[in-house]
Formats: sequence, structure tokens, C-alpha cells
Amino acid sequence: MSYASALDRLYALGQELHTPPGAPRRKFELAHMRTLMTALGNPERNFKSVLVAGTNGKGSTSSTLGSILARAGYRTGLYTSPHLSRVNERIQVNGSAIDDDEFAILFSHVEETASTLVRDGRLPATPSFFETATAMGFLHFAARRVHTAVVEVGMGGRLDATNIVEPVVSVITDISLDHTEWLGSSVGQIAREKAGILRHEGVMITLPQHPEANQALGEVAVGLGVRGVNAASYIPVHNHPEDYTRNRYPLAVMGELIEIDSPLAGAHQQRNLALAIATAVELRNNHGYNISPIDIQAGIRNTVWPARLEHIAGNGSRADVLLDVGHNPAGAWALRAAVSHLDLGQPLTLVFGCLNDKPIAELAQILFPLFGHVIVTPVDSPRSASVQDLLAAARLTGSVAEAGVDPLSAVDRALQLTSPHGMVVVTGSVFLVGQVRPMLLAPQQAPTETLKV
Repeated sequence: MSYASALDRLYALGQELHTPPGAPRRKFELAHMRTLMTALGNPERNFKSVLVAGTNGKGSTSSTLGSILARAGYRTGLYTSPHLSRVNERIQVNGSAIDDDEFAILFSHVEETASTLVRDGRLPATPSFFETATAMGFLHFAARRVHTAVVEVGMGGRLDATNIVEPVVSVITDISLDHTEWLGSSVGQIAREKAGILRHEGVMITLPQHPEANQALGEVAVGLGVRGVNAASYIPVHNHPEDYTRNRYPLAVMGELIEIDSPLAGAHQQRNLALAIATAVELRNNHGYNISPIDIQAGIRNTVWPARLEHIAGNGSRADVLLDVGHNPAGAWALRAAVSHLDLGQPLTLVFGCLNDKPIAELAQILFPLFGHVIVTPVDSPRSASVQDLLAAARLTGSVAEAGVDPLSAVDRALQLTSPHGMVVVTGSVFLVGQVRPMLLAPQQAPTETLKV
């Protein structure tokens, strides 16, 4: 099977969270994933794993921890979702994405196995896009003899396809309202779904956060006899605006003072960095990993996780562009905090598009008033919010707004409206940022840098 054919067939499996009108909503069932993985030889048992759940920051935490483990000399798998530009990005070993040929081979293997299971009545339906991609990722990690895989949960935790692994430790990042139609209408309900990644007498690494989340996580942890690790000691005591540059600050780790220098910008990333550091220390102290403070320092510095306050410099005649994949209110507040520290002396322009299951009016209230002009656009997803709904939300904020036909033309229009000394901010959805990022990088063929404020 060719790579192009594998991609077409994978995408034909559909988007799990999109229910066409009149169709029954998909029911998630972890037992089906276990059936599939058993038929594939249970590759997830061939490597150790760290499972990372949460609403915001789980990708940043996962990528940072993966970089630390690789720097410490461990062959490290990283499984994340969604992807920015290519689906291969979801499956990486020591920072390198799975190549096209192996992607096609693994997809064909999973598809054939699943077809047999469905034909024999052992599976009620063909595995979903995410279930298939997860199975491919675990097969790749096993084939490449990965020592440890850092696995980001897709949604929730309890019923997520990734939850078939038996993690050495479980990490839970900040929890807020998102995917409420699937996970529950309160922070407490959502936290209980995230807590589904905890294991009997296991380890949970987290930070104090919303009281409802703290209570729910604590109750589940106590019931399972889980040992909790508070990562708060790895958050810097002093946080000044200049720390936004690259998140640079000294930090005491395992009795040594190291210099944190992360390419992930914004004060909110300090919580994600703390979780990654606490996990690395836990692995060293209690699970036999040989990780030094210098490994942690270098791993953080070498982290690659684009489109999180990613600053793409203009060419002198074109404005700079800031990309951020914040897609819920917590992410929007983090972006607002970063943008508020910019001192460009010029009005900023926003390009915004999101999915129709997001709180559009709330996102608009948080972000739109910061900008002199707003361009709204549909995104490349059947779940895209309509430009009519986006424009209506903009009107409620009193913002000057117009509609773009698609993301690429919306960015072009924003660049036309913005002074070369100003800035265009693109945010609202991974689908949006992932589509425009290659276009913005192509003309300059130069590495990007994170936001400096």
C-alpha cells in the first residue's frame, strides 16, 4: 500500500468527535482497543510508558519530558495528537517522525488485522482514526525497541485508546472545561475522566489547580492507593515579564542549580515544565532511570514543540506572525497574557477560526478586543465553526471584523492590513495553525523562534 493510499484510508475512518446529522454518537469502549492490540501481539507491553492526560499543556509536557529522556540516553517514543501539518508527527522516536513507508506498512497491518476481527465478530466495527493511529504508534515503538514512550492522551483518559498501556507514572496537567459533551459539564466530572489513567498503587504527578479538579483527583487517587507527587517545587518563585523570552530562570533540581532555558514561551508553560521536571526526578529516584540535572537542563533546551507562541519573523516588508494553538478559554487566556506584554506601538491583527463545539462567544470576549482588526475563517474540518457565527461573536465584542474564504486567504488579508512593524496573530484551532504554518515558513526557509516580549 502506498503512503497516499494509507492516508486516504486512515482519514476515511472519520473524525471520532464528529457525528453527522441523524447518526448515533460514537460510543467509546476501551475493551475494543484491547481486542485489537491483543490481535497485534500487544506491542504496548514491549516498552515502558508515561501517560499524560489533562486539558491544557499535555503536549508541551510530553514533548519536554520526551526530550529529557532522549538526552539522558534512552530511546524515547513520543505519541501526541493532533498533528500540525502531517499525521506522521504524531509518532516519533528520539525526535524523528515515522517515515512514510513504515507508516503505510503499519497502517496496512492494522487495517488487515481489524478487518479480520470485524469479520469474525470479535470487533463490532472498524477501529476509529485515533484507535488506528494509536495502534500504529505502539507497533512502531515496539519495532524500534523504544525504552520508554511518553504517551499523550487524546481526550479524557478513562476510555481513551491510549489507556491500554500500564504507565510507570501518570501525569495530569491543568484541567478546565473542554469537550463537555463527552467528558461532563463540570471541572470535577472532567477531572474524574482524566483520573482514569491512574493505576492501583501507582504514581500521579500533578499540580494544585482548580478546587473541583483537586478534589476529584484526590478522591480517585486515595481510592486507588496512588502516591501523589506535587510538582509545585519546580515552579520558579519569581516571575517577571522578561521571563517570557524563552522561559529562562535558575532552578534547584536534585540538589543542583540549573538554568532552565525553554523554547516554550509564556508563563503558563512554567507549569508544564515543572510537571516534566517532576516526572524526570520521579523516574530517577524511584524507577531506576539514570537522569542527571544536566540531562534535564539540556533536554528542556532542546525541546521541539512548534506553534505554541511561535514567532515567525517578517522579511522587512511583511509583519511578524505569532502562531498559537490555544483552542479553549484557558488557552485563550494564556495567549492574552502573552500578547498583553507586547509593546509594538502598532495595532495587531487577529486571524481566528475554531471548531463549532467550542465556546465561541467566550473565546471572542477574551481575545478579540486586543486587536485592531479581526479576520475570521472556517477551518479544514467538518466540525468547523461557521463564519456567520464567528462574525456574530465579533459584533458582540465591538471588534472590527471581516470574513476570510479560507485560512490561507485570511492570513494574506491580515498581512495586507498590518504594518510591517506590527504583528498578525493566528489562533483558535490546531487545524487553522497547521494549515497556514507551512505557507509562512516556506518563503524564508529559516528556523522559527518563540515569542519575545
